[in-house]
Amino acid sequence: MDSVLHLPALTGQHALITLAVPLIGWTLHALVLHRRLAAERTDPLTGAQRRRAFEHRAQRLVSRHRKDSLVCLIDLDHFKDLNDAHGHATGDMALAATGERLARWAGPHGVVGRLGGDEFAVATRVDNRSNEDAIEERLDQLMDALRVPVLTDAGPIAVAASVGIALPDELGTSALSVLPRGADASMYENKHTGHWGWADPEDLETATVNGRRAGRPGTHTLARAA
Repeated sequence: MDSVLHLPALTGQHALITLAVPLIGWTLHALVLHRRLAAERTDPLTGAQRRRAFEHRAQRLVSRHRKDSLVCLIDLDHFKDLNDAHGHATGDMALAATGERLARWAGPHGVVGRLGGDEFAVATRVDNRSNEDAIEERLDQLMDALRVPVLTDAGPIAVAASVGIALPDELGTSALSVLPRGADASMYENKHTGHWGWADPEDLETATVNGRRAGRPGTHTLARAA
């Protein structure tokens, strides 16, 4: 007696359907996983990278392009006052607009991060081989973009930002563990002036608390920077 179970051969369209079902399942699973990982890396309000994802991508960019890269820290001025006067929904619109403007300025080869609250960071490249003023011109463009009023349900809202810059090549380091420290110190030296500021080598030695300048609002409490 033949004990072997003979299954009908899969041929034609039936065979293709049978093979396609698990393939579709794995494709959908991979798509869901990809979207989940992307959501974990990206701030949903501003579209910027979350801190850890930003640091990873920024470090790779700066290490590869130390001579023509820069790191910026951006802090919205008087953001708490904006929230208090116009509501958090309007504040969220300002944050979303800032994230979009920074992404446009950084370009396809840059990376934008939201470090928390109204604080952002950018790492990008600026080709200054044919124009020694290229960096200054690009930074002026950044300040102009950040000053454009944000269109909200309450009407156009004026915004302002303080910006600090760290140039890896001039500071002699590509370590993202210290470059933002210099940019942060420079930003607070120029706070509320409407101008960006350069980080000097001594700014890299600024004491920090959890990566933020000691004495800065938020280093000992959950308060946002002004």
